[in-house]
Amino acid sequence: MKNLTLIWITLITVLGIMQPASALMWNWSYSAPGIDASGTLTTNDNLDASGYYLITEITGMRNGETITGLQPTATSIPGNEPFIVDNLISPDFPQLTGHGFGYETSEGNFVNPFFASFLNPPSYFEVFSAPPFIPGFENLGPEDSELPISFSATPITVPETSSKLSLLTIGIVGAVSILKRNYLS
Repeated sequence: MKNLTLIWITLITVLGIMQPASALMWNWSYSAPGIDASGTLTTNDNLDASGYYLITEITGMRNGETITGLQPTATSIPGNEPFIVDNLISPDFPQLTGHGFGYETSEGNFVNPFFASFLNPPSYFEVFSAPPFIPGFENLGPEDSELPISFSATPITVPETSSKLSLLTIGIVGAVSILKRNYLS
């Protein structure tokens, strides 16, 4: 009986400490004439009160340049001050807020896709900022742009893991094995 109690305590402990995934993965892309960007986003798994997830990581490419990092939340990409990014995304339309997300590329350029709800009709835009960076959005350099884009992002569906079920099955098989050994000997 002592062995059975020990097995159940172990099972309850193992199953209790296993937490569900705390991140979601998304495939994202956007395009426009002369612009092709796509990759993967990682977000937390908690919707905020407005129905958005916080982006925590980004990978991908923009026009052949590797995306090297996510712009920190509540900061502006260089050359687009004072407009901060909030790094939020929603499964529903509009998928981006008016602040959007920001990222840096391997060539040292910065990009901020966002949703321009103030336009008629509202649409997605991309701010592209290349060195040299001149502070302030009204000082766009010759390589900088703010262009309409076609944006989409889709959560990646991952089959539900059966790790808890597997552990429970192994525990039950182990418990039965111990019980058989104790009662048959």
